[in-house]
Amino acid sequence: MQIRPLGSGHSADSLLVLLREEDCKNLTPFDGELAGILSVLISRRDFTGKKDSLLRVPMVEGCLYVVGLGKTEKCSLSVIREALVQGLRKIGTSRGKIADVIVSHLAEYDGLSFVLGEAGGLCGYSFDSYKTKGKDYEPFSLTEIYSDVYGDEVSAGMKFADAQVFSRETANEPGCSVCPATMAEKAQALAEEYGLACDIWDEKRLSAERMGALLAVGSGSKNPPRLIHLTYKPEGTPSKKVAIVGKGITFDSGGLNIKPDNFMLTMKGDKTGACNVLGIMKGIAELKPGVEVHGFMTCAENMPSGSAFRPDDIITARNGKTIEINNTDAEGRLVLADALSVASELEPDVIIDMATLTGACVVALGKYRAGLFANDDGLAGKILASSSREGEPLWRMPLDDEHIAESMKSPFADLVNSGNRYGGAIYAALFLKEFVADGIKWAHLDIAGVDFCDKEYGVYAKGATSFGVRTCLDYLMKC
Repeated sequence: MQIRPLGSGHSADSLLVLLREEDCKNLTPFDGELAGILSVLISRRDFTGKKDSLLRVPMVEGCLYVVGLGKTEKCSLSVIREALVQGLRKIGTSRGKIADVIVSHLAEYDGLSFVLGEAGGLCGYSFDSYKTKGKDYEPFSLTEIYSDVYGDEVSAGMKFADAQVFSRETANEPGCSVCPATMAEKAQALAEEYGLACDIWDEKRLSAERMGALLAVGSGSKNPPRLIHLTYKPEGTPSKKVAIVGKGITFDSGGLNIKPDNFMLTMKGDKTGACNVLGIMKGIAELKPGVEVHGFMTCAENMPSGSAFRPDDIITARNGKTIEINNTDAEGRLVLADALSVASELEPDVIIDMATLTGACVVALGKYRAGLFANDDGLAGKILASSSREGEPLWRMPLDDEHIAESMKSPFADLVNSGNRYGGAIYAALFLKEFVADGIKWAHLDIAGVDFCDKEYGVYAKGATSFGVRTCLDYLMKC
């Protein structure tokens, strides 16, 4: 996608205008011809500016697209971002190739150029690489955008979007195509392209490094587990050292505590946390902030077999803590436990982990908001601010429940990996906290409800969302 300033000597076949409800009452910011057309549409009540409304008007040359932003008091950059994606997506699926975008009347919202870049990078994505492209196949056609608001931030916005799309591409791949070794290959290729350091621990190295929890989860699969460590270091002294840890279960059957069939669908997406790490490291390598970033992908396939780990097994994690297994389908916290221990050994200022971890979080918050747990109020506030700017809603969850913490104790080991059905997301977060070294600021994002959508909404196409990539990039760029 190419994004350029309006007036660059071109011929567009589509015109996109975003309007708040109040803009429909005052069309003075628009030129005479466009104001006249909009006035007719508004007077006939064809368009009122209602949020998410979209009107497509065929013209003598091309089409006019008008998207509603709703009331001014509820409008924000996030609303504008979604409206831009909505309009550009419609243009690109309606054979439009070149679009003029009119948004200068919204200049009061600082950051329009950045959001335009994000929208341009996100609008055309769909996962269709496995579809046969017959004669009726209509590819996304939009290739050029010209806007009356254009600045240096456009490029950064596109890099944010590209990072999220890169993550989606891998997250959408089925388990027959992506296993732990494949994830390692993708990380290695990324490292070579962008000059990142890459260290990959295979099953022999994992055993030598005492990664007992990760090895246990991967023990039932013919595809052995991997720990992947990508490193970005800026020029000069880094302002901060941050570790990003992602859960990478390339397929989750539940293991011997096997999932019901309807719960096993979409479990290719249980690797989204690790895919997000890939996307974040790509974005960081392109954006080049002054912070040192370590990306950990903890990858395994959780399958049932004669070699699989069992309920009642007791395993030893890297930090020496023993864990009694009472549910092999509570495997994500196990692979994260070892990765959090390794990340802690680097003594970073901050650790952020992302995982499709618990159904309990979906029950608590639904499918459009992720859970945030943090051991530091300042860190939580910064991540919440980043999520608000990027339109990826988070809700801070409690991390101080003594009763749930007490229930993690096992009569036979230091911890038991799963509790009862009540407070399951809190239990999982408290479990992870046991593997973060004292003195390190830590945040956990439970993205189980938001990692996959069965219909497009906002900036997301059907399939993997890679929710959290842009939030983490925003946080890292402001460290």
